[in-house]
Amino acid sequence: MKIGIAGAAGRMGRALVRAVCDHPGLVLAGAWEGNDHPALGQDVGVLAGCDACSVMLTDSASAVMAACDAIIDFTAPEVSIGIARDAEVCGCALVIGTTGFSQDQLAMLEKAGEKIPVVYATNFSTGVNVLWSLAEQAARLLGEQYDAEIVEIHHNQKKDAPSGTAVTLLEAIGRGKGLDPRQSVRYGREGMIGARKKSEIGVHSVRAGDIVGEHSALFAGPNERIEIKHLAHSRDVFARGAARAAAWLEGKKAGFYHMRDVLGIQ
Repeated sequence: MKIGIAGAAGRMGRALVRAVCDHPGLVLAGAWEGNDHPALGQDVGVLAGCDACSVMLTDSASAVMAACDAIIDFTAPEVSIGIARDAEVCGCALVIGTTGFSQDQLAMLEKAGEKIPVVYATNFSTGVNVLWSLAEQAARLLGEQYDAEIVEIHHNQKKDAPSGTAVTLLEAIGRGKGLDPRQSVRYGREGMIGARKKSEIGVHSVRAGDIVGEHSALFAGPNERIEIKHLAHSRDVFARGAARAAAWLEGKKAGFYHMRDVLGIQ
């Protein structure tokens, strides 16, 4: 599989370069950034802190797509939508880890899956995908006697809140409890709010320092509580998952897939 990387000079982009270069089933075939990026023309392997790979950073997304079987994109919602449109035209598969999409933007990505294979996930970590599955099971088994709360912690440069991972965790707990997460969510608390409703699922966002990512699901009931937590030590864990998803796409038909499909999680 020949892989192209969008936003390859950023922190996540460099991690993706390393992951693709390390994966035995993938070949890095192109990488791009915006047309004013100071690293244009440099070897992306060197930029990523590994060996030179003879792939130079370009500002031509179309040239990269023409040379690749799949694109890995962890950029920004409006950029990702443009990439998806271009990928439809050239027939490139897509792995998308961008977060912060609106519902309309997600619908556009799903529509792209009618023409090309797309793997979309708010988090490509294997451990986080297991967290989602375990949290849904816990919510279903514990029932309404147990209150559910979500806490997510990220670095102080993260733009969206709550994180996409926390939103997916909210949806998983909502499914387990048989609740509509949009109607049940409570973002933080302040003032005289009264007693907590049983149908409530609390979501709390913390932004501090250079924390890569922490997510916790707390279930508290009579005389006990259960906490399920995932801590990311490095962005490499997300990059390795994305590389795994890209390799999985080889030979796949058009469709809108998730990381749980890649991992075989029911």
